[in-house]
Amino acid sequence: MDKRRNKKYSNNWNNQKKNEAHQKDFSEKTKVFQFNKAAYEDAAAEKERVAAIQEVKARSIVCPVCNQPITDIASAMSDKTSGQPVHFDCVLNQIKESEHTGENEKISYIGQGRFAVLYFENPRDQRHFTIKKVIEWENRDQKPEWRDEISGLYSKVN
Repeated sequence: MDKRRNKKYSNNWNNQKKNEAHQKDFSEKTKVFQFNKAAYEDAAAEKERVAAIQEVKARSIVCPVCNQPITDIASAMSDKTSGQPVHFDCVLNQIKESEHTGENEKISYIGQGRFAVLYFENPRDQRHFTIKKVIEWENRDQKPEWRDEISGLYSKVN
């Protein structure tokens, strides 16, 4: 009877031997440690990337059009002549000065370094328009060095 009692209490609640339960618990803790190590390495790489982005943002870059500092380099555009960063609003103002728009027309950015003169049949309905003219501001084939540096920092794939 005593042997039975000892045997009964040598198992844990789900009838596993204590040693087996200990081995299972130990292997799970080891997996957690390995996962946390990888997460730590990823966090360190992310921290380096964020520091590099902050360093680029801290640089003093002056717009050649208005001679004011560019605070948001990610929204800057490339100057047509020099290729240096220029405020988006400065580019838009230059295009508005050079392009003459008629009644119910508006100049708008349409993406990929392009602007367009839009014609609205009903000026109150901004959803329906016709593109009258496309203005290529940035060359899609050539990326300036400053933009390559920024896009490399912002993307997770280096």
